Amino acid sequence: MQKTRDSIIFPANFFSPATASFRPRLLPALVLMGGLLTGLTSNAQVTPGATGSGSSSGSGTTAPASGNVTLPAGVNPNSLPPAVRQQIQRAGGQTPGTNVPTGRTNAQTSNQNGATTAQDGRTVNGEVPAQLGANTQADTNGVVTQQEIIENGYDAARNRERNEIRRKLFGSSIFSDPNMATTFQPNLTMATPRNYIVGPNDQLNIQLYGYSEADFTQRVSPEGYVYFKQATGIGPVFISGLTIEQAKARMVGRLATKFVGLKTSSYGPQNTFLEVSLGSIRSIRVTVTGDAIRPGTYTMSSLSTVMNAVYQAGGPSELGSFRRVQLIRNNRVAATLDLYDYLLNGTQRNDLRLQDNDNIRFEPYIERVEIQGTVKRNNIFEMLPGETLDRLLFYAGGFAANSYKGRIKVQRLTDRERKIIDVTAPEFKAFTMQDGDLVTVEQLLDRFENQVTIEGAVYRPGQYSLDDNKTLKQLIASAENLKGDAFTGRVTIIRTREDLAIENITVNLANVLAGTDPDVTLQREDQVIIPSRFDLAEQANITVQGEVNKPAEMAFMANMTLDDALIRAGGLKESAAASQVEVVRRKKDVDPKSASASVADIFRFNVNRDLSISNDQNRFLLEPYDQIIIRRSPNYLVQTYAAVQGEVILPGSYAILRKDQKISDLIQLAGGLTPQAYVEGATLVRQVRLSPDELARQQQSITELSDIDRKSVVQVQAPSAERPESIGINLKRIIDRPGSSEDILVQEGDILRIPKVLETVRVDGEVLLPNTVKYRSGQTFQDYIANAGGFTERSQRKRAFVVYANGSVDRTRRFMFFNVYPRVEPGSEVVVPRKTSNPLTPQQLLSTTAGTISSLLSVIGLVIALSATVNR
Repeated sequence: MQKTRDSIIFPANFFSPATASFRPRLLPALVLMGGLLTGLTSNAQVTPGATGSGSSSGSGTTAPASGNVTLPAGVNPNSLPPAVRQQIQRAGGQTPGTNVPTGRTNAQTSNQNGATTAQDGRTVNGEVPAQLGANTQADTNGVVTQQEIIENGYDAARNRERNEIRRKLFGSSIFSDPNMATTFQPNLTMATPRNYIVGPNDQLNIQLYGYSEADFTQRVSPEGYVYFKQATGIGPVFISGLTIEQAKARMVGRLATKFVGLKTSSYGPQNTFLEVSLGSIRSIRVTVTGDAIRPGTYTMSSLSTVMNAVYQAGGPSELGSFRRVQLIRNNRVAATLDLYDYLLNGTQRNDLRLQDNDNIRFEPYIERVEIQGTVKRNNIFEMLPGETLDRLLFYAGGFAANSYKGRIKVQRLTDRERKIIDVTAPEFKAFTMQDGDLVTVEQLLDRFENQVTIEGAVYRPGQYSLDDNKTLKQLIASAENLKGDAFTGRVTIIRTREDLAIENITVNLANVLAGTDPDVTLQREDQVIIPSRFDLAEQANITVQGEVNKPAEMAFMANMTLDDALIRAGGLKESAAASQVEVVRRKKDVDPKSASASVADIFRFNVNRDLSISNDQNRFLLEPYDQIIIRRSPNYLVQTYAAVQGEVILPGSYAILRKDQKISDLIQLAGGLTPQAYVEGATLVRQVRLSPDELARQQQSITELSDIDRKSVVQVQAPSAERPESIGINLKRIIDRPGSSEDILVQEGDILRIPKVLETVRVDGEVLLPNTVKYRSGQTFQDYIANAGGFTERSQRKRAFVVYANGSVDRTRRFMFFNVYPRVEPGSEVVVPRKTSNPLTPQQLLSTTAGTISSLLSVIGLVIALSATVNR
């Protein structure tokens, strides 16, 4: 039945008396409420910041230092209402989005240190970005100018360029590797070199032995003298600048005047000997100048050589020469070292021992050439004038295994531009390199010049040489001939033509082998494919399913019988119906126009469980795709059990003897109940097995129950295919009336639990103190709630329920405006659900209040408008 809607029409002057009484007071109230609403809206959008000169670091808006007004992150000031923008201007004295002290807009923000941060996150004022270089100096005001930023960026680029050149320079890594520091240290434990130059502060071990013995060990004086004491009467001997051998000869000459046995003379043969060796070694100062990594003056051992000083200085710089390292001694060039002799050949020509005040000078390089590509060393090499490309290849370690050696490309710098020079192999020894040349060695072509491939039904498929297998028959012979399953009626040769197009050539291999067709001449990159007969046929199989030990799908074999397939399936199970073995065979000649055409043939056999050949009376031959089905015997059943736990005379598991066995029969088998049995709390636990469809429906029901707008919490156990469930039974009625409707059938795996007499009640859920209390006869639901402290503010009283000891549940009912609570029995659990509604947040409360006020103002405005219309 359609509902009717009543419409009430007011006369035009209906609201006039009502509005006339409060119109003088209404306009001031409207103005006051409008201002209140504007203030609430402003407070909801503008949050006062902390006192100080900080700024918002998370948004693109920078607040003024004196305004203490900070907009929330993500708020665009231009999208705020005019009243809010005016309030921000009054508080900060400026337009939002502009920094008064610096004049910058929101593209840059100021941090707490007064530094300006650009859009990319780099600090412009204050701390300088690390990538601008460590040598950046700020002015007196702590501001880095644009010119300084450009210069620092240029310096950083130059440093990267120098480091890249040093990385490519051949030999640079040896002198800059800190792990090789001990490699270039002099050997201080070596025997005294015979050519060692003695100098001041050297300690000489001077031993006189033989007929006369004396120890004259001493240091050479700063003036270069040694003194012989012990009343020898020999004065100072000058030995500075002499070698060890020369100094020894001079000392023997002077000592022979006192010790005549040092020389053979008229007094007799030599019977006294002098041994001179170095003790502690003096230190010398060596200066390294020129284009070195670390030029300067170094204090070194007097046993050090030029190579030791080169390593101490870090080797040549990106401008220094490896080929011309000069040793300057006494204002003249004493020797010139070529470091490539040491790096490439291991020789140390002109590696002289250093003397005090020596100068090692690194000259600028003359020519440098870079080589890249398939060589062993991809580096920048320094070339001497007149050296050729062949020498460069020696420096690079020679060609790599996959390099193209016939031609090398050289990029050369001319006075105007670049040019490419192709250098062939005969020209390597005559082509002179120039400074700035870039040499590129290319790879070999990624293809074979004489490869043919054979695949398929041959014994040795793979790649073969065209030089030894020029024809198809020769290639098959090299692959050790065809397999037995080779299909020779059609063989495919895939050929790559000169224009790289793919061509398919079909050959009747049977005719070629028989000699009726000519042999096929092969070409480079030919691919011969010989198919197998098995590749041209569908894989046939046999399926065995049902009551066998190993159901399987097996490959079909010729002359396979039904018993053969059963043997491969592990034989029949005990439960198999051997007299009802079926073989289902597909039909290949089904009439497509017949609605009742037969689509399969079924053969039934009585199989002997022995499965031996002598007992195989069927000898039924299988065909491809036959399916064998062994069904379960209808008379075969396994033993099943049900258990009784708790207060019975003989608890335990009992076999189910009949299909109609019930709970009363199970209790009788257990010997009956004990005097302590609590019959009302008996529970039957049964394993419930759900099908996939039932699981899906249960999951859908849980999803529908999970509604956020519900006023109570629903906790549902996650669905599973198999789980135990308690079934509430009335054991007292079952015992009183066996075989009645309460006496249900027992199934496999059932567990009948009969507890002792229970004397407690559990109170759980949304109560003040969930606990377990003693059951007292006559107490009601409210009494047990009171024992738990009572309901809470979030208790949902009308949905409270009681779970009894036998698993059954009883809920609270409503009668008019009253809750009728269920009864409580021993062993029960009282559960009080919780409300899910949440209290309003301050933002929600503010929004609701503002909406209510706006609605009220709209109604009042409507009333005023109607009143004005009536008065007209």
